Amino acid sequence: MTATSDAPVEKVGVPKGGLVVEDLSVMLTGKDIDVVNDIDLVLKPGEVVGLVGESGSGKTTVGTSLLNYSRAGAYIGSGRVLLEGRDILSMKWQEVRQVRGEEIAYVPQDPASALNPAIRIGKQIVELLELRGIGTKESRLQGARDGLAEVGLPNDDEFLSRYAHQLSGGQVQRVALAMAFLPKPKVLVLDEPTTGLDVTTQAMVLDTMAQLCRTHGVSALYVTHDLAVVANIADRVAVMYAGQIAELGPKEAIFRAPSHPYTRALLDSIPHLSQARALTGIPGRTPAPGARPSGCRFNDRCAYAIDACRKDVPELREVAPDHQVRCIRAGEIGTWDISRGVVPDADPDRKRDIILSIENLNIFYGRKHVVHDVSFDLAKAEVIALVGESGSGKTTISRSVGGLHKDWTGTITFDGDVLAKSARQRDATNRKRLQYIFQNPYLSLNPRLTIEQIVKRPMELFGIASGKEATDRVVELLDQVALGPRMLKYQASRLSGGERQRVAIARALAAEPDVLICDEITSALDVSVQGSIVALLEGLRKQRGISMLFVTHNLALVRSIGSGVQILKAGRVVESGPVVTVMETPKEEYTRNLLSKSPRID
Repeated sequence: MTATSDAPVEKVGVPKGGLVVEDLSVMLTGKDIDVVNDIDLVLKPGEVVGLVGESGSGKTTVGTSLLNYSRAGAYIGSGRVLLEGRDILSMKWQEVRQVRGEEIAYVPQDPASALNPAIRIGKQIVELLELRGIGTKESRLQGARDGLAEVGLPNDDEFLSRYAHQLSGGQVQRVALAMAFLPKPKVLVLDEPTTGLDVTTQAMVLDTMAQLCRTHGVSALYVTHDLAVVANIADRVAVMYAGQIAELGPKEAIFRAPSHPYTRALLDSIPHLSQARALTGIPGRTPAPGARPSGCRFNDRCAYAIDACRKDVPELREVAPDHQVRCIRAGEIGTWDISRGVVPDADPDRKRDIILSIENLNIFYGRKHVVHDVSFDLAKAEVIALVGESGSGKTTISRSVGGLHKDWTGTITFDGDVLAKSARQRDATNRKRLQYIFQNPYLSLNPRLTIEQIVKRPMELFGIASGKEATDRVVELLDQVALGPRMLKYQASRLSGGERQRVAIARALAAEPDVLICDEITSALDVSVQGSIVALLEGLRKQRGISMLFVTHNLALVRSIGSGVQILKAGRVVESGPVVTVMETPKEEYTRNLLSKSPRID
């Protein structure tokens, strides 16, 4: 690795047709506290730059600043955003309004919220063209059709007459892309646009976006916490931490030779599709504005920190051509081993002691038959993954096994007992031994209760413990999920998404279960938090012999946590078997397609 230069990175010139961010800072209103600062970034025409980092790192704040926008309670304190030499931050309000949408387009995380639910899709696109003064009254409808066709959507009268709620998640995202590209912008800002989409839909949206950017010479800033996605679509990557860019460079340099300890820690949190890995998280959490440590902002979580890291404020410095890092120890902490953390796949020939058996499961929603003749079993200390696209039936199966959906036929046997269809009809012992962890911890935790009350509730309900004994047990469980006793009197509203999900896991463990049903529990979490939770679950499986039914659309994650896998399509199992067999020698075209569409680091 090239030694770190003594001089900070010099400013770059304005690329023709591109965008340059210089010394950008965003401050909290009424306080001398920065949300982000010292941001220097260049977006070249036709280039996709990935902006990655944990929640709270300032990614979205930087993205919206390109449109001269800051959230309530914050303001843009200093810097310049130059679009072809014009500073957007110094423009008058009317000029800013004209630039937004016409020259810089924004695609939000939830595009459905940006579409009017009461107006048909075709009319919304025509109104956009009219607002921007594009085309004539007669040509705008054809413009709408052309825009939809360019993003791979139908453009007939039937599709144009649909409302937003009549579209799938992927279709809504592509409508948003069409509306962003129709005014022919010079810059595109995308804020987590594929969060929650299945791998096939995600790949379709990403391919469309990247192709349009390169075809039309559009500069794109892609804001996300998903490094695997960035590895597949970005040309360059900026890694943010605590309001600053920690590392910036070509995609190959960031993923093959990361220099900043934070970047390395993020990459250690990511599962790989080609091999099982022991995932790790990052201790602690991203500090909030006003609570950031002196010196390097990562020093309190960094395994390589020395005294100088706590005193000296590092600047971005070049460690290789076009590769910059904000670390005083870059170049002296050794190279990063991409193969670190690799572990053997689960042994497909291991002896299995069956605890849960599903036979001929057929599930209905009213008259609609949604799951057809599904059969599989789960052994003790084993993880079976249910994988498939949205609508494949994986969550419906898990909810039926958990007794949360009762319109089904077939047999579910739990440790020799045939389970009733509804959890309310099952005896207390079976309810205790079979626990469900929901996808959204924001909805599954009572906001009026303290963490102590939430975790203690199953113990009291099932007669496991009460009083001081229960409180002591809560403390033990919080330690197990890496939260600690300081959380006891907190309410859920004070916690981050990852912390809430750990509380949900602690609550499930409080019942002393034998089987956990995990429904997409890491789908919306930072990769570092996902790594921590997967490491926690794997430890519980080994130490306590807990079995898991793991619902996910993330095949790379399945490789690291799964023993066996059931691949679902339209409510039917199309392929099943040991994870290593299905991943390396898939028999079905559908499975091969899922694997090929999955974003991958390796």
